[in-house]
Amino acid sequence: MPEKKTANHQDYYPNQKVRLLLGGNAYFTLLIQLIEQAKEHIHLQVYIYEPDETGQQVADALIAAAKRGVTVYILVDGYGSQGLKKTFTRQFEENGVHFRFFEPLFKSKNFYVGRRMHQKVFVVDAHCALVTGANIGDRYNDKPGQAAWLDFALYVEGEIAIKLCELCWMTWKNFQRIRHIPRCEVYPTKIDFGPKETCAVRMCRNDWVRRKHEISRTYAQILRNAEAKVIILSSYFLPGTAIQNHIKAAVKRGVNVRLIICSRMDVPLVKDAERFMYGWLLRHHVEIYEYTGEMLHGKLATCDEEWMTIGSFNVNDLSAKVSVELNLDVQGEAFVQHTIRELESIMQNHCIRVCPDSFSNNNGLLTRFMRWFSFKMLRIIFFLGTFYMKQEKRRND
Repeated sequence: MPEKKTANHQDYYPNQKVRLLLGGNAYFTLLIQLIEQAKEHIHLQVYIYEPDETGQQVADALIAAAKRGVTVYILVDGYGSQGLKKTFTRQFEENGVHFRFFEPLFKSKNFYVGRRMHQKVFVVDAHCALVTGANIGDRYNDKPGQAAWLDFALYVEGEIAIKLCELCWMTWKNFQRIRHIPRCEVYPTKIDFGPKETCAVRMCRNDWVRRKHEISRTYAQILRNAEAKVIILSSYFLPGTAIQNHIKAAVKRGVNVRLIICSRMDVPLVKDAERFMYGWLLRHHVEIYEYTGEMLHGKLATCDEEWMTIGSFNVNDLSAKVSVELNLDVQGEAFVQHTIRELESIMQNHCIRVCPDSFSNNNGLLTRFMRWFSFKMLRIIFFLGTFYMKQEKRRND
């Protein structure tokens, strides 16, 4: 592939095995299978861990792994998982699972100020890994009478899994540099994934405290270097000025930019703020496709048919400037073409395209004001970042 398409080509690990997974049952089935096959150590780091049926199913598998001698580490965000009560987490402590909350920069009895750990990563034996946008909970799983929120995950085997394991160790130890991580014997995965692609993969992070803005640069690269088409699938899509400028410049060059976002959200304020931006996007000839299924929660983007990014990063200032985020960039024409076919199928079968005329007809003065107000409010919320009134009783219930 032409070198101009991606910067820092040396950051990629070639010949990595990769597999694209839809979220829901496919993701959680694989997650449980990999836990059951673990031999030495497991890292699970996630923003939200829900104490529901899916959360208990994953907990049971992790506890069973610990009982057979696997060292298990679970790290969840102190803000996103503040609903976890001591009655649920006690089962980890009582069965030899290492569990803790990712804490902010500053805290007191009543306040929490600092970054959120928004990354979602699972690593087994420094051999294979899953990087995703999905959290642990029923909303992200297929349940009877309830489809999962739309999400994607990337399964990887190879050197990149070692790098992800090093990141998990470093995050677990509050970002101290790890001089040595336990190496495990490489063994064949006893799971039939169907045809696996071999691609070049690199790890990208955003973390304002550690001055990491690699994922933000990836999205800028995608829009700056694309020659034909870009597809962005994003929940909570509220790009800052820099990404808006890159979108505008890409369209001016003749790039077809398509955006897949949800038609309704768990946070209505965000959807109203998104729709405030529709006018700008449509004026700049961006194609908008609203997903009509359950909540869209995935986060990925493709550049032409050559490379892509996938992970936890939302295209908004909260991910760009506040949260700890993790994505994987993938080079490989056949793999990216497969991903594009999946996205185009979603657009064709599960989305409604937003047309300028229909949007204008449903965008009256009062509606425009409410959307403008939501947009401004959300900017303030993003500016405040992760400040919130702390609920100390979480740990004691």
